[in-house]
Amino acid sequence: MDYLSVLDQRRPALIVSLPGNRVELARAAVECGADVIKVHMNVQHRASGLHFGTFEEEKNTLEQIAAVSKGPCGIVAGNSVEDVERDYQKAFGLGYSFISLYASAMPLSVLATPGLIKMVALACDYTLEDVRGLPCIGADVLEASIMRPETYGQRLTAAELLQYTALCKESKLPVVVPTQRAIRPMEVGQLARCGVAGIMVGAVVTGAEEESLRRSVSAFRNEIDKL
Repeated sequence: MDYLSVLDQRRPALIVSLPGNRVELARAAVECGADVIKVHMNVQHRASGLHFGTFEEEKNTLEQIAAVSKGPCGIVAGNSVEDVERDYQKAFGLGYSFISLYASAMPLSVLATPGLIKMVALACDYTLEDVRGLPCIGADVLEASIMRPETYGQRLTAAELLQYTALCKESKLPVVVPTQRAIRPMEVGQLARCGVAGIMVGAVVTGAEEESLRRSVSAFRNEIDKL
């Protein structure tokens, strides 16, 4: 089942954005019920404070993570156009079937790459016109990375639910919500009712170690399965 098919289910997909490119974290996520694994390269990750190297630096680990993953794998290929353009095809060649990038870091060559699923992240300065325009430029999935950085880790409130609801209403693409805020497992039902197609748990809620990631992913899986 490819990434788009996973997102086109009755219940939101559980996507785990690994807080580090470590095989044991990928294996733990899969064992605890992740539908999709996402990794990084060429970035300093804001939520975790971790550095992810170039494709050449990460290649061996990326190969191993792809091998243990049972579902689709995606990659954040960088936060600059130059880094992305240099390395994204190499990750695609390893079997990473979708790419996740902020719109401002996505070169047009990525949008023009056949067979690669493009998840475009809109930031806190997005407009609903941007949301409506994504299908026109070749995007496949909307990543709602719309929280202001200074609010990372804060609790989810009704204000954010209103934003996610508006995005889902206006978007013709599946909407994935990342845990920029400290989303609790018990809140996934409310996100599902907004129309969210996927919940992407990352460092803010999983922590950086295997034990905490297992607890978090298992809790989200349990709540999603109740829907």
